[in-house]
Amino acid sequence: MAVGAVVLAAFAAQAAPRPKKGEPAAPAPVQVDKRDRVVTAPGTPFHGRAYWQAAAQCGGIYFKLNSVYSDAAISAKVIKPDPAAYTRLSKQAETASMTATRFFDASEQFLVADRKLARDDAVLTYDPVANSAGERLKSVDAALQAAKPCAELYQTCRSAHPQTCSDTTALTN
Repeated sequence: MAVGAVVLAAFAAQAAPRPKKGEPAAPAPVQVDKRDRVVTAPGTPFHGRAYWQAAAQCGGIYFKLNSVYSDAAISAKVIKPDPAAYTRLSKQAETASMTATRFFDASEQFLVADRKLARDDAVLTYDPVANSAGERLKSVDAALQAAKPCAELYQTCRSAHPQTCSDTTALTN
């Protein structure tokens, strides 16, 4: 869990390069490596991608949701006091944070196992992918839409690699 907190802090501190106006944001370039285990889930956006890349992307999406919900919770607490909204948004932020950590942990474990990277190097490898995925999203609705296939990805991962995707709690979007 401490690793997840460090990763989240490092993720938040890094600034992603912004695309020029009118240009869509492109995912961070990632080297293809034949050692990577690949997602086999036809019909999903992750099919044919390395598990670590897909998990990092989902982690970045949920990290973005955590940030948005946390900002809204602070606003509901301080700027425009609404205790019910604060409680709801805080719970949503916590759930998104735990889910992001679940995906970051999986991404790290795949990189350590497949590429034999040290944990720190694994974080440095998946962080740009996660950062890029989160930064492309400009609204809660966009983030929630992007997160929809992530629950299926985690279930696919649990079926194929239960030792890596070991969290048994249900993913919520």
